[in-house]
Amino acid sequence: MSAAQPLDVQPTPLALLLLGREADPKSERGVECPGDLPAPSDPDLVARARAAKEKLGDRVFVLGHHYQRDEVIEFADVTGDSFKLARDAAARPEAEYIVFCGVHFMAESADILTSDAQQVVLPDLAAGCSMADMASAEQVAECWDVLTEAGVAEATVPVSYMNSSADIKAFTGRHGGTICTSSNAKRALEWAFGQGEKVLFLPDQHLGRNTAVRDMGMTLDDCVVYNPHKPNGGLTPQQLRDAKMILWRGHCSVHGRFSLDSVREVRERIPGVNVLVHPECKHEVVAAADQVGSTEYIIKALQAAPRGSKWAVGTELNLVRRLANRFAAEDKEIVFLDRTVCFCSTMNRIDLPHLVWALESLADGNVVNRIQVDAETEKYAKLALERMLALP
Repeated sequence: MSAAQPLDVQPTPLALLLLGREADPKSERGVECPGDLPAPSDPDLVARARAAKEKLGDRVFVLGHHYQRDEVIEFADVTGDSFKLARDAAARPEAEYIVFCGVHFMAESADILTSDAQQVVLPDLAAGCSMADMASAEQVAECWDVLTEAGVAEATVPVSYMNSSADIKAFTGRHGGTICTSSNAKRALEWAFGQGEKVLFLPDQHLGRNTAVRDMGMTLDDCVVYNPHKPNGGLTPQQLRDAKMILWRGHCSVHGRFSLDSVREVRERIPGVNVLVHPECKHEVVAAADQVGSTEYIIKALQAAPRGSKWAVGTELNLVRRLANRFAAEDKEIVFLDRTVCFCSTMNRIDLPHLVWALESLADGNVVNRIQVDAETEKYAKLALERMLALP
């Protein structure tokens, strides 16, 4: 497959929808398929972005998440997953401005980990994360009250995924818990079970379940799902007492799109294909895959793959397309796991017009869209992050 060839992804009438307009009834509830991307930005914007970035020099440090579109990644000083980028920002204290091309919770994490002298900017404040939004501070506080009434709160350690708001990270810090990434979730859970008998895993049920069952030998019966939209989370006190993993009812709107049918269809269509998926996918998808790992794992696996190998990748389409083009010269066939077009709609809100506006504003001395976490929240969120950094 040459770099000029598109991925084998075919939009259907149902899937090719306007950004965020409708949902696919066959998908997990809340999973939206935003359809195809808008046309590339005006080429003049490329020159303007370069000029503004050059004017700012070392005063600005641009971070680009792997799921960003190519026209934005072009201007990133570093690329990576959310936690890697936040740490990269903290390692550049000379940068007065951190422009985070990602989503809101990522910019919050960067603000928590950087110095007070640095200012974090999110080019579009509408770039949120549907998963992070599935757990609010009020809902989680109510959940803790339910656990307290059931007599299990003292034995429960919260573990929150990096893909959560600063408020949820702070809750985790206050209650003796830690943060995890998709790379170190097993280590985080092992640590947590050394502190208590149960784990409240926020906000992605699939990463929590997959880590507990696939990586730690628990059973599906050890897991219950707390639904914040039902009284007492839809669980009885006895269910809470019996469970080892109390999973928050949240999910990624992109990774939740992949199904067991997707895996079966690609195996029939491409004999000998290797199925590689992110652990945010549903349990049955992970169980049917050949390899499972974080975004960084996926990149490294494809980099190390032999020439001529075939891969179906279950993660965000911008990244899959970029990897397909990158490794085409090595005759590696890389396709999107699902035949339906599905980008991350919130990630794609950061486009070149927004980036140019942010950079030009900073070059003119105007700080726009600053993300600033209050001191109290930052204190406890940083405590939870520091516990993760101290994991063996």
